Amino acid sequence: MKNKQLLSSALLLTAAIIWGFAFVAQESLADTVPPFTVNALRSLIASVALIPVAAVTRRINGKKLTESDPKDRRLLIKAGVICGVMLCISVNLQQFGISLYPPGAPASAHSGFLTALYIIFVPIFGLFLKKKPGFTIIVAVILATAGLYFLCLYDGFGSLYTGDIVVLICGMAFAVQILCVDHYIDRVDGVKLSSIQFLVTGILSAVLMLIIEKPDINAILAAWKPLLYLALMSSGVGYTLQIIGQKYSSSPALASILMSMESVFAVIGGVIFLGAIPSANEWIGCALMFAAIIIAQLPKKSDSKKADV
Repeated sequence: MKNKQLLSSALLLTAAIIWGFAFVAQESLADTVPPFTVNALRSLIASVALIPVAAVTRRINGKKLTESDPKDRRLLIKAGVICGVMLCISVNLQQFGISLYPPGAPASAHSGFLTALYIIFVPIFGLFLKKKPGFTIIVAVILATAGLYFLCLYDGFGSLYTGDIVVLICGMAFAVQILCVDHYIDRVDGVKLSSIQFLVTGILSAVLMLIIEKPDINAILAAWKPLLYLALMSSGVGYTLQIIGQKYSSSPALASILMSMESVFAVIGGVIFLGAIPSANEWIGCALMFAAIIIAQLPKKSDSKKADV
């Protein structure tokens, strides 16, 4: 069990690194490529890219690409559609919210903080599903929330932007998506679930793109680098790691804390790619986030008793 939790933590932290760097890509696209266009392209590319990955992993495990039992196929499709709808709502609210910030506004800081508030919403929503978080998880959530504040909003919230409200709702939607993945992951193939959820997200985003937006092919071609990063790394790799990582995680609340480290890696990405030196408050935020993760990994008393048996 301990080894599986370590594997889960490693996978979810890797996803957080990828997503943290993705904030730079998303902000660079906000002024040139409309939100639904961004998510239609990144999701459809990710869905196609994951098909050979699913085929290889299934072959390694001695299984065919398609499930032999019709019930398993129906369950996989149902899980993919439900998770895909929630992911579509989440990523489009996030990208749309980022695009609503006025020029000069701290879009990455505000959106990073508000998106990562799913660490609060996951245990709250989980109560309705009878997933009660333990004491250490509650302490870790409080520490992580404080860390996110120091990390992203060290100068205060300032003016409330329209984008803030949209991205806050996005954080709630991500919490539901995390709980949906947690509900199905033990019963379906993780890579295939990821591919199907992106197919659903891509199709729904494409429909909205055609109805609401007017995609500019020149703008899309000019932004191919951040789009490919979002498609292959943030979507294809990151969300697949999320699904597999959640499979071995002891709780969705713990998984959400690990994934919220994307805000820390967004700061690190700023140092690497933009030469932005973190302030003292940002270092405090990083320290609190790391402390939250360490506390969240502490074994429960029930686990210790089982080990002694």
